[in-house]
Amino acid sequence: MNSPAALLVSSLATFLNIYMILLIIRILLTWFPNVSWMNQIAGALSPITDPYLDLFRSIIPPMGGMDFSPVLALLVLQIVAGLFGSLQTSQAFY
Repeated sequence: MNSPAALLVSSLATFLNIYMILLIIRILLTWFPNVSWMNQIAGALSPITDPYLDLFRSIIPPMGGMDFSPVLALLVLQIVAGLFGSLQTSQAFY
């Protein structure tokens, strides 16, 4: 049976997985700042991903020119996505 709660959990799990992929792409693009076509993609992803990353940048400031906040951001997002994934799996049995 597909209940509204199951649909919501499934939608949130899918959204979090897609957002995690966008976040990984955004982080990888910061490694190549001099490639011109990548700046357009990063520019499109920045308004989507930077508000979430900024939460963690306020907790962990860049140290020695390295920004470690995306590691924590991805870890937290993966934990939350895993929780929704396990909820989705547990609801499949009801």
